[in-house]
Amino acid sequence: MHFTGTIWRPPYEAGSLLLEVTAGCTHHQCKFCTLYADLPFRFRMTPIPDIEADLLEAQTAFHSPLGKLSAALQGLPPERPYRRAFLVGANPFVLPFDRLKTISELIRRYFPECRTVGCFARVTDVALKTDGQLRALHDLGYDGITIGVETGDGAALEFMRKGCGPEDILAQCRRLDGAGIRYSFFYLAGISGAGRGESGALASAEIFNQLHPRIIGVSMLTVYPQSDLYAEIRAGKWREAGELEKLAEVKTLAEHLTIPVFFAMLGASNAVQVQGRLPEDKEAVLEELELACHTRSEEELRHYRTHLPHL
Repeated sequence: MHFTGTIWRPPYEAGSLLLEVTAGCTHHQCKFCTLYADLPFRFRMTPIPDIEADLLEAQTAFHSPLGKLSAALQGLPPERPYRRAFLVGANPFVLPFDRLKTISELIRRYFPECRTVGCFARVTDVALKTDGQLRALHDLGYDGITIGVETGDGAALEFMRKGCGPEDILAQCRRLDGAGIRYSFFYLAGISGAGRGESGALASAEIFNQLHPRIIGVSMLTVYPQSDLYAEIRAGKWREAGELEKLAEVKTLAEHLTIPVFFAMLGASNAVQVQGRLPEDKEAVLEELELACHTRSEEELRHYRTHLPHL
């Protein structure tokens, strides 16, 4: 398989067929991000022959008699056919419509049981597609894309050079709703800076409550020395929120969400992990976060943050 650098995927894509169709990020300007710093280039499209070769390799491995025998001897259950593929790379949804169409058709050719295709996307990637193209992509199986919106705090998005604002999140996700393409959000607690966590959470809830994300996945901001944000902190231009403030921010966000959504605070960046379906599990989620705020110390949580080698 052709994989380049560290491969990132959401926790909920663990059972998907992972297929590299891009590497790196087209934007590559967010001050907090170091996820693709290990690549010698900013962005690259995987050649179609390489994608097809990977699909053939995955198909061969899935149908391998030796693999099935080995699994049986180990007492493992037989593998189920892939029903979903996840395209890896920072934002494969930026690819032109015709290329996304070709990739979907190749996946169906090698894995006919595969019903949906997901990927990471930037809000600005959606803006590159017409409404007709979005509807066609839905019909081609594109569904459940993951968007790193980070926050609904416009000032934070601008400072972090995210390249979009709250109004763009609203406009483009409404277009996805209209096309029938479901989506999930990544929220980054702490992105608004010290003293602004609650206001950032309230601004985000106001935006999210007007949309229909399936999942809101929460991560905690971790500032690494190679990031541009670290340089801003050293220059005294930005202050990082404390760990307990980040937890309180997450609690405020969960408390003010009024939409039905799966709220998931998972992943390595979270020393405290909480999940539940809102509104059904809201009380339990809030109780867990409140308990963490009162039983975990700033020193303990900060130790976790500073000793986190990588996300």
